[in-house]
Amino acid sequence: MLLTWIAEVADEPLVLEPADRRVEWETNTWWLSAEDEDRKSLSVSAVVAAFERTASAVQVRIRELGFPGVATFYVWHDAQAGQLRCSTGSLPADALPFGGAYVLSGLGPVIEGFLADSEPGVTGWSGLEGVHNHSEQIDTEPDLVPIRVWASSVGAASC
Repeated sequence: MLLTWIAEVADEPLVLEPADRRVEWETNTWWLSAEDEDRKSLSVSAVVAAFERTASAVQVRIRELGFPGVATFYVWHDAQAGQLRCSTGSLPADALPFGGAYVLSGLGPVIEGFLADSEPGVTGWSGLEGVHNHSEQIDTEPDLVPIRVWASSVGAASC
């Protein structure tokens, strides 16, 4: 089912509106999940190929729309939700609308993390911070691991 859903993203509504990033995000962002059985049966290469085909199809659509600017199709694994997410935005890969740190990565590692997630959407005890005594100083800036994001330039202008 996951491969079908990835392919369908290319045909979903697409808005490129640099003046309204919120509308782009709400229209162009997709949440994809897979049942445990599907995760076990899929290969990284099959999922990577599906996203690459979708990125190519999105690029064709953007050219057909006549959008002259920069556009990026990007994919990440939201480990907290146990989902793959993808979106298209009228911005370069180094300016994606994440609230936290991200690092551009190959698509393989993003997909590997998703397929290897044995308990999607579940955070283990080791991933949680302990309760602190109020007399202890609490680190207000925890060391966060950046999200791995694969990005593909799909606009008429190069990034």
